[in-house]
Amino acid sequence: MNGDATVLVPVTLFIVMLALGAGLPAESWRDWRHHRSLIVRVQLATCVGVPLMGWLLLCTPAAQSLSVEARHAIALMAACPSAPLIVRKAGKQGGHAGLAAQLQVIAALLAIVTVPLLAQLGQALFRVEGWDIAPREVALQVGQIQLLPLLIGVTLRAKAPQFVDRLQVHLNRLANLLLALLVVAILVKTSPLLLAFAKANVRALILMALLVAISLGLGFAVARDGHQQSTTAALVTSMRNPGLALLLTGSHAPELGQVRLGILIYVLITVLLSIPVLRWQQRVHA
Repeated sequence: MNGDATVLVPVTLFIVMLALGAGLPAESWRDWRHHRSLIVRVQLATCVGVPLMGWLLLCTPAAQSLSVEARHAIALMAACPSAPLIVRKAGKQGGHAGLAAQLQVIAALLAIVTVPLLAQLGQALFRVEGWDIAPREVALQVGQIQLLPLLIGVTLRAKAPQFVDRLQVHLNRLANLLLALLVVAILVKTSPLLLAFAKANVRALILMALLVAISLGLGFAVARDGHQQSTTAALVTSMRNPGLALLLTGSHAPELGQVRLGILIYVLITVLLSIPVLRWQQRVHA
């Protein structure tokens, strides 16, 4: 991405998470006791289940011919939970925004421990070197991009609800505008590269789609019942954290430039595959 898009990414995510935090009522954070068992199941699925399923796929014969970049992209996205836009997506797809926020915050905190541990395990399993990820790297990324703006928004909502009510419309409009600009900037800059990567890595795309489908299935399975809960759990388990994956790629494998393309394609596959699945889920519970 060019310099403008690089600056636009953290600014956009900060504003989006600020708007999400400001839009969540205080009771969204107080009812976690009603979802304790669900929270535990979803965290096990998203922080442990999805990474292990991704690595099992990478150990299959079909994955042996994948490029190094494609393998890194799949492994990284499998290992990085807590996508920044889960709460926004959950609210739009009929999920439970408050529950999604709880799950996202907990997954972000758990990632500080699970991602470095998974990196150590991955080095041994796949016999690679140079992926000694420190908890501090993960903490800075999820703290600055997700937790800090969300906390500011929630605090503003609690301390000055009337002010936030007036501000909310403008914050949402700004967040929507920045997201649209970001998507356009990324597509304009990377679409030819993404197409070239996709043509050269068709088998990797199939494995990515399979892992996304497994992740969605895990989410529905751990939720067990209830439209809002199952939709939220499916989104939390399937949507991974591309920002963290890109950060780790830049720090630990800067020479593998195409890993970034694989990460972006994984995100696109997740979005495209989740749309019909979630619509089917809405019809089932209608």
